[in-house]
Amino acid sequence: MPRPLWTGAISFGLVTIPVKVVSATEDHSIHFHRVHLEDMGRVRTRKVCALDDEEVPPEEIGKGYEVAKDQVVPVTDEELDELPLPTAKAIEIVAFVDADGIDPVRIGDSYYLAADGQVSAKPYTLLRRALERSEKVAVAKFAWHNRERLGLLRVREGAIVLHSMRWPDEIRSPDELAPKEVELDEDEIERAVQLTDSLAMDDISGFRDEYHEALERLIEAKSAGREVPEAEEGEEPQAGKVVDLMAALNASVQAAKETRGERGGSGGDATVHEMRPRKKAAKKTAAKKAADGSTSGKSGAAKKTAAGKTAAGKSTAKKTAAKKTAAKRRSAS
Repeated sequence: MPRPLWTGAISFGLVTIPVKVVSATEDHSIHFHRVHLEDMGRVRTRKVCALDDEEVPPEEIGKGYEVAKDQVVPVTDEELDELPLPTAKAIEIVAFVDADGIDPVRIGDSYYLAADGQVSAKPYTLLRRALERSEKVAVAKFAWHNRERLGLLRVREGAIVLHSMRWPDEIRSPDELAPKEVELDEDEIERAVQLTDSLAMDDISGFRDEYHEALERLIEAKSAGREVPEAEEGEEPQAGKVVDLMAALNASVQAAKETRGERGGSGGDATVHEMRPRKKAAKKTAAKKAADGSTSGKSGAAKKTAAGKTAAGKSTAKKTAAKKTAAKRRSAS
């Protein structure tokens, strides 16, 4: 088991569940040192006092809060530990809510809550079963790193997971970021929905960090004195280029199908969604049908007139031929 980051208890009404917090994720990033390029010597960060320009040892470094210019108030770790935080050593559950009611933007890092000793086995299992059966998640408050935090408890593969959450006032409003309203055809929206169907997946566990793999190959080649592998050339995106949106959507749907081994036209087997045209579009469609109806009526009348003229012509030709034949017979007799 990974080293515990925090030890305390879950407060569940009058039930107390001793737990240890361990990280639910691992950092597989490749980390670099800062070096002097001439001799590859390490370049380190020195903590220097801004007043006397001398390096300060770690034991002489503390915390301070700037209340005004040139006025800093020192705050010690002991003072922070003595603050009256009811959640200092407890994850206090304050509510149970539907998971769909939690905005994903508010969810931060994830941690597993491991049962701390045999005494916590039964209440731990009780909370887990309650979360599973109610199909809800628990909202909790807890103190960590000298501040009170909001958390979310849910069940994952038999273990209780704690997600740190941001407070409501920490979420910025996106009102100023959304573009202005634009006109979209229903066909474009429908095609975009078909693209989402073509790219739908039930399991995303197969994705790989291709940049990380390429970085490993680069480091391996350089450490072995081999030639650095060349990157595959890709098409450069053209910023600001005006494209035919419908054509791009059709090509995207077709490419997604081919990637999955599906063949056929761009209108293939994508799920059909009910199209709900806007009122303006509906009026235009009705007007167009009315116009098409009147045009088709005129066209039908024209066809009937032409057919009548053709039939009359054929009848006249037959009568003329019959008269000539009768005249020849009379002269022959």
